Amino acid sequence: MTLIIRNCRPLGLAPTDILIEDGRITAMGAGLTAPGATVEDADGRIAIPGLVDAHTHVDKSLLGWPWYVNEVGPRLIDKITNERAVKKAYGLDPYTQSMRQVLQSMAFGTTLIRSHVDVDTEQGLAAVEGVMRTREELAGEVEIQIVAFPQSGQMTRAGTDRLLDQALAMGADLIGGIDPCAMERDPKGHLDTVFGLAEKHGKRIDIHLHEPGEMGAFSMEMIFERIRALGMQGKVAVSHAFCLGFADFERTQGLIDTCAELDVPILTTAPASRDVPLVRRLIPAGVRMGAGNDGFRDTWGPYGDGDMLERCMFLGMRNNLRRDDELALALQICTTGGAGAIDVAGHALEVGGRGDLVLLEGETLAEAIVTRAPRKLVVAGGRVTARDGATLRVIP
Repeated sequence: MTLIIRNCRPLGLAPTDILIEDGRITAMGAGLTAPGATVEDADGRIAIPGLVDAHTHVDKSLLGWPWYVNEVGPRLIDKITNERAVKKAYGLDPYTQSMRQVLQSMAFGTTLIRSHVDVDTEQGLAAVEGVMRTREELAGEVEIQIVAFPQSGQMTRAGTDRLLDQALAMGADLIGGIDPCAMERDPKGHLDTVFGLAEKHGKRIDIHLHEPGEMGAFSMEMIFERIRALGMQGKVAVSHAFCLGFADFERTQGLIDTCAELDVPILTTAPASRDVPLVRRLIPAGVRMGAGNDGFRDTWGPYGDGDMLERCMFLGMRNNLRRDDELALALQICTTGGAGAIDVAGHALEVGGRGDLVLLEGETLAEAIVTRAPRKLVVAGGRVTARDGATLRVIP
């Protein structure tokens, strides 16, 4: 496939053309031509790399269902237990729900997704199988990384470890973990199992760490110990990492510096209600950062619609990023930086980069982020996947 994007402004800079051949950007400049190329006129719009949702849960969405009345208790375990019950009562099909969420995200310009997918002793591997089907059907239009995720707990639910083992064997890209102390009540047992399965299958790790303060710091240090012992530098990410945002500056700076030393990416959803790892501290320290929508329109909460430009704005608001250049940094975390944080190289508007881009309305990047007009065009691997805010596929 050969595609020319005519008269676009990469990241809001001077107008140029972009030539994409066989899924890669092969040239940038004025007046580009190529035999048999399809030409799309950007008419001076801003071009950005494809948006990256580095932390979400595509098997959980209630998109397409009547409004869910949320009356769930405040604890994490309340939300987890309720979600299992609702999935069963509704008879949710992970394939249908993941297709709905992924296609909606694609319409907003997302071309790369890392999704945590539930594995537990009640539903078994059904969610992983459903999301794998979605991944297969949308191959070439969006890239989906699947994390086999013990949302309901692993140590507290006997047999979950065997299911995680099977999920990795059948093609899950990473293994997940969750709150070794607060949820699992056995940090050594939980982390030994997660790291053991990762070593067995040669997979990377992405651990949910909601634990605050000293409890979260303790779990982070146990993660660091295992990274060092197994030589897994650069292969273990931590999602949320709320403990990096608590008030003890020197304590958190030590953890941040160790994340940089061991190359531990931090994936944030920038929630307004929690202490969060701060961009102004992690990026200068050399920590890779990505951002994600988390779950949306599900049993956990009613907010969100899958638009990573909205998440970019939330990231800016949560981190007090107000200047135009600071908003550009937030966008970088939601595009090229986010891709790097989930180990995808070359996700940039440059010769040799992936042929993923989105055309935005606006005079500047900052204006495009805060106004979030429907995306004029979305391209993944040199293939047009959405126009005028709608995917070219029918949402089920």
